[in-house]
Amino acid sequence: MYPSPLGRRLFLQGAVGTLAFPALVSAQDKYPSKPIVWICPYAAGGNADQRSRQVARVMSTLMGQPIIIDNKSGAGGNIGTEAIARAKADGYTLGMGNFAPLSVNQSLFKKLGFDPFKDLVPIFLIERGPLMLTVRADAPYKTVKDLVAAAKAAPGKLAYASGGIGGTHHLSGALFEHTAGVDLIHAPYKSGSAAATDLLGGQVAMMFEQMYVAMPSIKAGKTRALAITSKTRSALMPDVPTMAEAGFPAVEVMNWQGLIGPKGLPPELVKQLNAIGNKALQDPALREQITSQGNEVMGGTPEEFAALIRAEAPRWAKVVKDARIEPE
Repeated sequence: MYPSPLGRRLFLQGAVGTLAFPALVSAQDKYPSKPIVWICPYAAGGNADQRSRQVARVMSTLMGQPIIIDNKSGAGGNIGTEAIARAKADGYTLGMGNFAPLSVNQSLFKKLGFDPFKDLVPIFLIERGPLMLTVRADAPYKTVKDLVAAAKAAPGKLAYASGGIGGTHHLSGALFEHTAGVDLIHAPYKSGSAAATDLLGGQVAMMFEQMYVAMPSIKAGKTRALAITSKTRSALMPDVPTMAEAGFPAVEVMNWQGLIGPKGLPPELVKQLNAIGNKALQDPALREQITSQGNEVMGGTPEEFAALIRAEAPRWAKVVKDARIEPE
């Protein structure tokens, strides 16, 4: 017996529904299917914030979903980084992983609300960049050795500025002080810009400044660069010697940052995000934004990023211990 016309319609509708259901599930499971939150552990307007927005803009286009930047600053980057670590591991909350929270703060702070090695998943390294040892243009120091000689002649008199305790400005100065065997005064400020202002004003003698910030005042003739903390000279300022060339090879410092997620992020999502991130770093405009500041475009695998974090930690733990650095 053949089914009635009504029966045939119900049968066909059921068949279509059965065929369509897997496609519907697949569409719902496709990542990303909604906006992504990108937590930046530093305030709006700074380098971490700007780079977060620049990278997120390109990744958003590639992924077809908005990426919303959420600034959660404070405690040397710890507040925002802890928020990333405590997020749901579904790929919809990611964040910027920075040098200090990932490789320094565990040694600096007596208690952290996260373990950088256990509670976070490195996805890809975005960039790394050197600092420059700068003095006022009218300072009597023409070389790093001049500066060291002056410091040894007047122990505890010369001060170096930083944007706060435990950041790259401070750690570079502490490493230099210990390596050179001199007694310097650390002058921490609430921001790198405030520190740079007092360098120009003559309140401090020197500062290790991130290259992209240092270059304008150097080119304007307001400050002088004595050395750069990278292994090789920068193509943007080829006349500035490296710290190694100046006689202090141990003072090699690179600030870095990359994308991270919370513990438990599925490996397939990590792989997918890594591939998208590496593709984003090929964007010409983004590459120009990074390299024009004297930084290197990085990329690479999650494993390579994780290895960098682990390699940096013991080195800076020693600097923190030797310099007896304590948080504010």
